[in-house]
Formats: sequence, C-alpha cells, structure tokens
Amino acid sequence: MSLAVGAVSSSKSMGFDENKGDGKEGNPVSETGPNKPDPEIEPDTVAAVSRQMSENSLCTTEDEEDEDTEAKIELGPQCTLKELSEKDKDDESLRRWKEQLLGSVDMNSVGETLDPDVKIFSLAIKSPGRDDIVLPIPESGNPKNPWFTLKEGSRYSLEFTFQVSNNIVSGLKYKNNVWKTGIKVDNTKEMIGTFSPQPEPYTHEMPEETTPSGMFARGTYSAKTQFLDDDNRCYLELNYTFEIKKDWQPT
Repeated sequence: MSLAVGAVSSSKSMGFDENKGDGKEGNPVSETGPNKPDPEIEPDTVAAVSRQMSENSLCTTEDEEDEDTEAKIELGPQCTLKELSEKDKDDESLRRWKEQLLGSVDMNSVGETLDPDVKIFSLAIKSPGRDDIVLPIPESGNPKNPWFTLKEGSRYSLEFTFQVSNNIVSGLKYKNNVWKTGIKVDNTKEMIGTFSPQPEPYTHEMPEETTPSGMFARGTYSAKTQFLDDDNRCYLELNYTFEIKKDWQPT
C-alpha cells in the first residue's frame, strides 16, 4: 500500500522543483560559454571528460539494475520434499538445516509435487485503538469497490494470513502498485520469506505506515496487489479501489 511516500513526493515528480532555472540560484550558468574554453582545463582533458560523460549516460539506473538482477537469477533444479529429505543424509550440517526448514512436515501428506501452493486467506488492516478491518479474499480476485476506506493521517499496518502446501515456497514477496487519477503514486515490494508446508496458516505483518493527509491526498485510489515467489509464480493478483477520507467509515 505505502501511500504516504508516493503522495508526499509527487510534487517534485510533477516538475515543481524550486531549484530549476537558467542562470538563477540553484543552477548557475558557466561564464566561460561554449566559445570560451576554461584556461585552467588542458585541451587534452576535454575529450576524456566527454568520453566519461558518454559512458556514464549509458549506465543503467539502480532500479533497472535491480530488475535485471531479478531477471538473471537462475535457481537450482527443483525437487520434491521427499527427494530433499533423502539427499546428503551423511552431511550433519545440512541435516540440521533441513530439520530447521522443514520442521514437522508430514512427508506422506505433501506427496511428490514439485510446485508449491500458496493460498492467501485474508488481509487485515490494523490501526492502533481500532478493531482490525478483516478483508476476506474473494475467489474471483476482484473485490467489491471500494474495498476499504482509510482515515487520512492515520497509522496502520497490513497483516496477511496464508497457507503453504505441497512444497517449500522460496522468496514469497508482496508487490503493490497504487494509482490516483491515472498517475502511479506508489510501488511497493516487500519480501515475506521462505516457508515450508504446514496445516496451520502463517501470518505476516507489514511495517507500520501513515496515510497521507490533506485535500489532495483524499479521494479514490486504484491498486494492484500480487503475491509472487522467486520463480515469479503469481499465487494471487487483486485489482481493487480504496478511499482515503477525513474519518474512518462506521463498521
């Protein structure tokens, strides 16, 4: 969700930067000019500076490198839990690691399925001094709009309840994109973790955030939420809208 960052920082992304200008404070124009070379710079160094700028212009941004890194990660061959439990039985450190990872998994109940299965049961909005807003996940993946309402300037956190079966899910993560009036105001990625199958559901609570406040923050937002793993397998995608208002809605 992470609405606070996107709403607060949107003024600069829309071009409201007070330091922009030509020759004014914050962006002075050099006095040497294109036809007046700086006498302190040797002629041979100009080409080197030019080459360096050209090379730097080809460098990818940090976000692009992250995306490329994620795309280039090659995971090892996948195996069933039974195969994993049988491997390297003589390696004491590996045996302890598998015991810690698998816990009390019943090998007879998980079968020999390669692909894990993750079911997201519910999403809860937790805010201090208020009862949790529990949002069941519809089977269609498209909740009734608006799905929920947040109070402006309020502290809240999200809690997911989910179950893992069949096999270990590696690198389960939460991704959320938020738009307001067609403009993307937030892009959140949160690593949840790696989980082994078990009959009891897991719960994961996100870090606490604060909703933005003010006239421009209030209104209707659209969002797309996804739960994916290291293989980019999507277990749930939700498309919905929510609102930020002056006060909480009566329950």
